[in-house]
Amino acid sequence: MSAGRLIRSSGDPLVDRRIDWARALMQEGNAADAAELLAEAVARAGHYAPGWFLLGEAREAAGDAAQAREAFGQALALDPGDTFGAALRLARLEGEVASMSEAYVRVLFDQYADRFDVALARLDYRGPELIDRALEAACAALERPYAFARGLDLGCGTGLVGARLVQRIGFMEGVDISPNMVAHARRRKIYDALAVGEMVAFLKERPAREADLIFAGDAFCYLDGLGPVLAEARRVLEPGGLLAFTTETHGGEGVLLRDTLRFAHAEAYVRAALAEAGLALRLLTDEWVRKEKGEPVPGLVVVGMRES
Repeated sequence: MSAGRLIRSSGDPLVDRRIDWARALMQEGNAADAAELLAEAVARAGHYAPGWFLLGEAREAAGDAAQAREAFGQALALDPGDTFGAALRLARLEGEVASMSEAYVRVLFDQYADRFDVALARLDYRGPELIDRALEAACAALERPYAFARGLDLGCGTGLVGARLVQRIGFMEGVDISPNMVAHARRRKIYDALAVGEMVAFLKERPAREADLIFAGDAFCYLDGLGPVLAEARRVLEPGGLLAFTTETHGGEGVLLRDTLRFAHAEAYVRAALAEAGLALRLLTDEWVRKEKGEPVPGLVVVGMRES
């Protein structure tokens, strides 16, 4: 997420004009000149976290990693809640992995909500159909009906996956960290209940063995580690309950923070995380869920089950 959409006045009209000019230069691909303007801006308004974050973006785009680190560090110091995702930018520069702050994810999707469905259509998003297909196959292999009494939709967004599965679920509840996303999901009138919150915290508040289905489409790519969400999902599932999700993947090991600032989970990592959480793997397929710049993003479609 760029700080551009979050910028409000610094309180200094000259600083605001320089930031506007710098943003225009960055859009034209002139990051070096943008960085010079932004350096002048933060020299006048050192308290202004958006200015420092934009300076980090400009310096990174110009190839000055060391100075980008300094600027992102200043942005994070001024904005400890990390609304802009400076910690992710710093981790990416170091080749490391860092958790996304709740503030960053909430603001990102609050901004995105009104154009979310259209944007995903342009990316050829296939999450709903892939989760539907995977659950149908898993139920067939288990020789059980493809129907559930109570389903929980983690990171429900505007309700795209929920809309695909609603006829298979008796009572369906969704949760998303973004109030604007939840507002859009509510307009679909397919959920029996909706909540605003972080998905792991939401699960922790649920009674044990409450649901026979938990699903998450294109949501686990915002989690660095899958251990906590998988462990809570197992606790909330009743014996025989299923967990279905998609995630991005990569050919290496462990968890990778991609340049899109989304997490990719290696197949071996996913298998190990499921086993550690006490979930039996029922289905795992290599499937791209969305495209970026016209190219499919490697992904996994997974169905796990709580056996006892």
